[in-house]
Amino acid sequence: MVCMGWDDLLKKQGELTERLAEAARVYYDGNSELMSNHEYDRLYDELLAMEAGSGTVFAGSPTQRVGYEVSSELVKQAHAAPMLSLNKTKDAGELADWLGEQKGLLSYKLDGLTVALTYEGGSLSGAVTRGNGSIGEVVTAGARTFVNLPMKIPFSGRLVLRGEAVILYSDFEKINREIEDVEARYKNPRNLVSGSVRQLDSAVTARRRVRFFAFSLVEGGSGEGWASRLAQMDFLRSLGFETVRYEAVTAGGLAAAIEAFSRNVKAEGFDMPADGLVLEYDDIAYSESLGATSKYPRDAMAFKWQDEEAETELLEIEWSASRTGLINPIAVFAPVELEGTTVSRASLHNVSILEDLELGIGDSILVYKANMIIPQIQENLTRGGAVKPPESCPVCGALTELRDLDGVKTLYCTNVDCPAKKIKAFSHFVSRPCMNIEGMSEQTLEKFIAAGILHELADVFRIKDHRETIVGMDGFGVKSFDKLAAAVEKGRETTAARLLAALGVPEVGTATAKAIARSFGNDWARAAGADACELAAVDGVGAVIARLYTEWFSDARNRAMADAVVSEIRFANRPAPDYSGTAPDAGTPISGDAVTGKTFVITGSLEGYKSRDLLAEKIEALGGKVSSSVSAKTDYLINNDASSSSTKNKTARALDVTIITEAEFERLAEE
Repeated sequence: MVCMGWDDLLKKQGELTERLAEAARVYYDGNSELMSNHEYDRLYDELLAMEAGSGTVFAGSPTQRVGYEVSSELVKQAHAAPMLSLNKTKDAGELADWLGEQKGLLSYKLDGLTVALTYEGGSLSGAVTRGNGSIGEVVTAGARTFVNLPMKIPFSGRLVLRGEAVILYSDFEKINREIEDVEARYKNPRNLVSGSVRQLDSAVTARRRVRFFAFSLVEGGSGEGWASRLAQMDFLRSLGFETVRYEAVTAGGLAAAIEAFSRNVKAEGFDMPADGLVLEYDDIAYSESLGATSKYPRDAMAFKWQDEEAETELLEIEWSASRTGLINPIAVFAPVELEGTTVSRASLHNVSILEDLELGIGDSILVYKANMIIPQIQENLTRGGAVKPPESCPVCGALTELRDLDGVKTLYCTNVDCPAKKIKAFSHFVSRPCMNIEGMSEQTLEKFIAAGILHELADVFRIKDHRETIVGMDGFGVKSFDKLAAAVEKGRETTAARLLAALGVPEVGTATAKAIARSFGNDWARAAGADACELAAVDGVGAVIARLYTEWFSDARNRAMADAVVSEIRFANRPAPDYSGTAPDAGTPISGDAVTGKTFVITGSLEGYKSRDLLAEKIEALGGKVSSSVSAKTDYLINNDASSSSTKNKTARALDVTIITEAEFERLAEE
């Protein structure tokens, strides 16, 4: 056996320090991943052992740092008290020994972005991310859009609390469903919430439906003479804050409590991203007497789930192409049972993770479900050597290109006419939020592209020229063709907003497209020809999107594609909402300005509109804006049940937002 020399040991420790520091930077600041969470935790523990053995800790070691380095354009602010990380264990017995004779408070450890909030005189005055523990980023504007956060509380003094900003799994899945390109969808709620809260544009945060769950009180209440953390949490709930689930425990009952929390996480319908539990001493005076290390407080410890894992064999690496040209690796392995379901595939997200795990065909791998939901590879037991990324696109055969984006290696197809790009682009174009052409599935589009019927987006509106060819296709006949042709004709009448969303302009989704179209009077020519300065002034756009937008329209190929579509469609002056019959009794007429420039929130059941989308389209056509949550910027909440005790109604009353019925809105719209 050859022993590693001291210099070699220090060299390996230094290399591991740099590797983990870069992975942490990309994860926290770049909202991406260089390695799986399990791999990071394993290497982190290895580094801790190296540092303990050598007595040396290199500058920049992640074992000495908290959170992420603050590098965005957001304003920076120092924390009054450090926001430290927690020491962790996966052993319930170790946790019970740590608690000893003390009473503890057990709660979920939510997997999101930690934020500190300050209220002055009952109103939210500031919100700051944890950042590196000492300095965070000011995200007050974004925090004001958190869907469950009270803007006013029944407490007149200064109140400081901390909690986790999260996106629920149901909201995360809904956001992803609206992204037609599967490979362009967000990887997990944690990365999405981090990028959402730290947006310079709070309108983006609002669209992501971020929620806040309080987990500690820092300052305020009870004359500052708090004795118990349990009492503090009860106090926060009494003010209207949603909190993490918490329970008072003793060492004797800790195992049962952990099991109950675990069962709840595994239960169907559990909606929160939680990656473990937190145990704190309930006695505040005792806690404060313990102090803290440079990184960890001594009065709290995290408990990480013992993920159910299974060993299996890696069968192949699939390479999946998207409409952006990105080609992602997907691990395919022999099926195994995890958390009650059979899994056989796991996304590797990028080439960096593939290389880090040194995955080779036939390797024995350990797989698990991150947060008991998302299949991931925990470890490669045999490390046969990383599969090489293909030199040619798996769809079109064109050369691929390996790019390094902020330290993350990604693979792209270089062919602008790649069929994979075409299929995804056409699928996005005809989708419901865009041109809304029913019956144009990906399978149908693939057949049409292969048959030479579809070359450019405008060809969707020319399928009548290929009637005989389509009728003769497998799965088609006269009736199915006529139905599809009718859907195409219906889709010809559209709006500037729908077309903008359909074309695939970078970073221009449905909401941004609506904002741009509305700002230019729903005039296509004005919207398409807008310059960067005009666009940057549009609410919800900003300088980055404005640059991407103008670059896209400046490209002759893109402009020709858009012009060809415009030649085939008709712009409706105004979306026609399905408001049938006579409006209900309007009651007292509303006096004041018309809809233009006003912000509306819609809630409750509707009487005259078949869907909220149709009512929203009318509001936007009249120059108004529609938001998903009530805030200080909301002008009207539309609810046919004005006496409802719903959260939106309560928030509206607290903020003096006018609550109106559909009928009252119709009266307002006529002014």
